[in-house]
Amino acid sequence: MSIVDRTVVALMPLVPKFIVGRVASPYIAGDDLDDAVDTVRSLMDEGCTATLDVLGEEVDQIEQTEEFTHQYLVTLDRIQEEDLDCGISVKLSALGQSIDNELCESNFREVLEKAEDLGIFVRIDIEDSSTIDRTLDTYRKFRKDYTNVGVALQSYMKRSMDDLRSLVPLDVNMRVCKGIYVEPAEIAYKDKQKIRDNFMLMVETLMKEGCYVGIATHDRQLVERSYELIERLGMERDQYEFQMLLGVLPRLRREILDAGHRLRVYVPYGEAWYAYSTRRLKENPAVAGHVFRAMFSFGR
Repeated sequence: MSIVDRTVVALMPLVPKFIVGRVASPYIAGDDLDDAVDTVRSLMDEGCTATLDVLGEEVDQIEQTEEFTHQYLVTLDRIQEEDLDCGISVKLSALGQSIDNELCESNFREVLEKAEDLGIFVRIDIEDSSTIDRTLDTYRKFRKDYTNVGVALQSYMKRSMDDLRSLVPLDVNMRVCKGIYVEPAEIAYKDKQKIRDNFMLMVETLMKEGCYVGIATHDRQLVERSYELIERLGMERDQYEFQMLLGVLPRLRREILDAGHRLRVYVPYGEAWYAYSTRRLKENPAVAGHVFRAMFSFGR
């Protein structure tokens, strides 16, 4: 990280909340579920499908895990009531993974059973390296009994191909992304092209094994390489999907849809938007630079 980047990260706590909100607003659906539903409907009108992501993670109190579990259950009911083409994304850390694994799995089972009853798909998010083993163990455990659950892996992690191969026999539904958490070079690739190449190797392996894959990227190079792979392997449109985050590169999103590919947009929402936004900005100083430009341009 450069001196400029370190300075940006160090100054983040000094940024007024309303400035962070201004910069983050295209990427966050809002504070509550009504906002998220409206956003999903707009995306559906555009031709997208969606995944709702209740913001919050790394809780340290049992009461917090109960609240997040409740939020997920309410979100599932609303998806069904509104007839949304939408799944949910779950962070196991929000359900108590760091407190007690049995507590976490009990909460997750409650969410997954309801989602199965309603015919809604649940994606387990992959988080930082300290949680990967527990997250994948939980996925393996629940995949034995549920078909409506998938998981994610990050191509910048050196272990990801081994993890992927271990999950293929489960007919895994996998989201492949580059990864955003700051990890040491001993366990994570730092070279951009190595991360891209590993990303494509993961996608190709999943496709050849007949597993459904979410190609989660905003990198045009990876989108173009995926187009070529899809054509070369003769993939049907129901065997994969592209995935993007809300507010990121809407022109590329439109291009993918116009090319006839299925595209899912991740829609984060919730009262924890500020903590989520500032952490993401700290992890990506290049984006954080926009915050400081917004500070000095505000009111012009």
